[in-house]
Amino acid sequence: MGSVSSASALQTTSVPVVNRANPIAVGTIVWLGSEVMFFAGLFAIYFTLRGVAPDLWAQESAILDVPYSLVNTIILVSSSFTCQFGVFAAERLQARSTSWRPWHWGMVEWFFLTYALGAIFVAGQILEYANLVSEGVTLSSNAYGSVFYLTTGFHGLHVTGGLIAFLLVIGRAYAVRRFGHREATSAIVVSYYWHFVDVVWIGLFAVIYLLK
Repeated sequence: MGSVSSASALQTTSVPVVNRANPIAVGTIVWLGSEVMFFAGLFAIYFTLRGVAPDLWAQESAILDVPYSLVNTIILVSSSFTCQFGVFAAERLQARSTSWRPWHWGMVEWFFLTYALGAIFVAGQILEYANLVSEGVTLSSNAYGSVFYLTTGFHGLHVTGGLIAFLLVIGRAYAVRRFGHREATSAIVVSYYWHFVDVVWIGLFAVIYLLK
């Protein structure tokens, strides 16, 4: 009997523990892969048309306000850092702040700050559009205008979608009685999307505003 019990115990302790990946996180990563292909197509359109009409590109791109866009880019990139601080708070299951000091903030406060920075970026992009339209660069003015508004406009829509996602995660944090792992997973998934949007914009900024 003793040997049978020992054998059973050995079999029990030798059973491997399988850590399954979170299906929501996996699904988000797969979906972001398709988004990469989408923006790759936009980049391809931009470079193709630019190669066909380099003189037009040189003329129209000279109108762009690079310092203004750089400031707007810094605002968006800084939102990735505040977003990640919110993720750190979510991972330790801290929904809200325990003090007014930023290092005591919870996920909600960091995500509100991220939302504000993202909203400033979108507002800045709209203002840039208004200035370009006054300069005669519109969606239908020429190939440059079409590609510029197509690439930056689709990115702006993605940023707006991220802002809506932040509001949903913040609202969920207020709605539940206890902030748990499911809520933390939602925050992490939204951060994946937001970091992706920021990286895409860095590429767009480099190609559209800096590459001559």
